Amino acid sequence: MNLSIGIVGLPNVGKSTLFNALTANSVPAENYPFCTIDPNTGVIPVNDDRLKALAQIEKSEKVVPAVVQFVDIAGLVRGASKGEGLGNKFLSHIREVDAIVQVVRRFRDDKVTHVDKKVDPKRDIETIETELIIKDTETLEKKLSQLEKQARTDKTIEEQLDLAQNLLGNLNKGKLAYEIEKPDDKDLQQFRRELFLLTDKPMIYVINEGAEKINKELYKEIRNELELEDNRELIILDAKLEVDLSQLDESEQDEMLKEFGLAERPLDRLINSSYKALGLISFFTAGEQEARAWTIRNGDNIVQAAGTIHTDFADNFIAADVVHYDDFVQYGGWQKCKEAGKIRLEGRDYIVKEGEVVIIRHNA
Repeated sequence: MNLSIGIVGLPNVGKSTLFNALTANSVPAENYPFCTIDPNTGVIPVNDDRLKALAQIEKSEKVVPAVVQFVDIAGLVRGASKGEGLGNKFLSHIREVDAIVQVVRRFRDDKVTHVDKKVDPKRDIETIETELIIKDTETLEKKLSQLEKQARTDKTIEEQLDLAQNLLGNLNKGKLAYEIEKPDDKDLQQFRRELFLLTDKPMIYVINEGAEKINKELYKEIRNELELEDNRELIILDAKLEVDLSQLDESEQDEMLKEFGLAERPLDRLINSSYKALGLISFFTAGEQEARAWTIRNGDNIVQAAGTIHTDFADNFIAADVVHYDDFVQYGGWQKCKEAGKIRLEGRDYIVKEGEVVIIRHNA
């Protein structure tokens, strides 16, 4: 499933450092604006302890996790919507991703210059989102001009016209399109997707701060500083520390995290949050050869899930054996789940739930 998350932010906030930590590869992160021009892409595994448990139960030879694709997009500056700082090229890269991780600098370091000469997270977020809103406003104004002409002879597009006007009105108030309720009508939903609005993508806010400061109280403090509502995803991490952690094995990572009083890697939380922001869920297959997490959209049925394993499984689908993950672990695998009556036989209209373990029956 070719969906991607764009890492977006002003120059010198730690975007490429964060990307290095995600990919454990070397990406330029020099201390000057626009060092990243063409976006770098990395396919990142989703750390999922459930998969390890399944592999242990089934004594699987191989473990294959779900993945998220991240794209490191060059620094955005004020005036990007008008072409400043190679803005048009950067905005086109944002348009191509499915969700946005907005990296915001909060750490202070005189050796690392800030494009606006002063560290101010709230201002930086406003700068980025204003540029995206300006670009979306231009997009909608052009679309409205077309729709108004068409509406004179075609009354069937009046709902599209109303939706576009509503979106534009809210953008003019400084709201992101993503904050505006989605229509129930499927055709209108499709029309909205085809507008390709930059601010209609799910947004995750990543605050780059020194690890020694990260705690629960800091989350509350930063939400208040940024006036960020509780339903907006917020991750606080130290990008440099995450790069250091990426060079260590698991036991060494745990030791270093303890030194900073962290129960888990914020980077893992970011990866999992990004996966969910794309509207994705995982289901599992588990056996002697491998335990694997498969990626589908939330709401996909079992035939669509079968197609992610192999198109022949979808074309020749008969039924599926389905077990909830908790039952699979509690009873210790397929055979014991069968003896306990925990395996369900599901037909082609069944909607797959997060974390279910399945076997596809087919005649391929």
